Amino acid sequence: MFVCFIVLTLVVAWVYCDYHAGRKDHLMKSKYTKYPLRMSDIDLYTDGTELYTDLFEQINKCTKRIHVLIYIVKNDDISHEFLDILSKKASEGLDVRLLLDYVGSAKLGKKKIREIQEKGVRIAFSHKPKLPYLFYTSQARNHRKITVLDGKTAYLGGFNIGKEYIGLDPKLGYWRDYHLKIAGEGVQDLQAQFLKDWFDSTGEDDRGKPSYFIPQMKGKSSQLFISTYGKHLDDHFIHFIQQAKREIIICSPYFIPGKVILDELLAARSRGVNVQIMVPLKEDHPLVKEASMPYFKPLLLAGCEIYQFFYGFFHAKVIVIDDHFCDIGTANFDKRSMYLNDEMNCIIYDHDFIQKVKDKIISDFKKSELLTYQAYQKRPFTHKVKEKFATLISHFL
Repeated sequence: MFVCFIVLTLVVAWVYCDYHAGRKDHLMKSKYTKYPLRMSDIDLYTDGTELYTDLFEQINKCTKRIHVLIYIVKNDDISHEFLDILSKKASEGLDVRLLLDYVGSAKLGKKKIREIQEKGVRIAFSHKPKLPYLFYTSQARNHRKITVLDGKTAYLGGFNIGKEYIGLDPKLGYWRDYHLKIAGEGVQDLQAQFLKDWFDSTGEDDRGKPSYFIPQMKGKSSQLFISTYGKHLDDHFIHFIQQAKREIIICSPYFIPGKVILDELLAARSRGVNVQIMVPLKEDHPLVKEASMPYFKPLLLAGCEIYQFFYGFFHAKVIVIDDHFCDIGTANFDKRSMYLNDEMNCIIYDHDFIQKVKDKIISDFKKSELLTYQAYQKRPFTHKVKEKFATLISHFL
């Protein structure tokens, strides 16, 4: 027993030291970036089939380069269709690069990887676990989903590539997500971020080369991007909440904000701000739902509204503050996105676009259950036990 205790103590000490030293090293190498305010044309996609139809069509039209950074590419028919399009364009002589998260896309088979490489697709993996910080590098993920086509059109949002994202997973059902298609000035920033991440993963340095940055016409929507690396995202969320005067809407598949942000939400509610939160009724990962439950009690008691989307799975990452701005991107409202993942979000200052987003959210409220405090209190004892454990490891969920 004593030997087991010593071994356990050493493991815990190693994990603690590895995580904190690894995070410090990562933050020194990867700097937070707040890109300039831009004018862009922005389209919103909330349905996977519609997004894929447009994305695949636009990729097929490319004549120079295709740069894709994505967290997950599955090993299924939809993913293979996507990869086959990339292979076809690479065989035509285009510069086709695919940057995948090492853990997120681990299920993509080596055979398919070799196949697309032979066709000319340049593929790399972000955040491979490695020494000396093996635990930290196994946890920190590149969660961004960025596509840049010919330097003229770009995409950013929550959709990955696979059949479940077009509603073909029978366990999850219909998949709701938010993804942006961007033209205009903002494209250059997504191109810059891709080249930065490509350099970090491969050492190939094309950052700042003029040939990758085509002059763009101004669009109609004012927007800016923020790029985070496990730090500063919580500062943005706090600032968002503190700015609210009338309304805060938060949509996220995982709601694990931590005490500081919880207190900011409660403070907003106490000054009369209407707070509405939408999360999925189902869960796609173990314990994430249980980890969110302890935050719901004080929010419900303060009069916040919590909607649980039942029409499939809800994966959207959206924050709306009054009619002033909305935030859409890759970051969830959880500790992993705030303190571990590399994320990219777009803050949009356009009243008409914000109203379009709010209309879509209101429509999804009608496909959700409004959680009551009475229903919350009736959770089974076994669920409450799981919540205690989930809270302990919530940083890594």
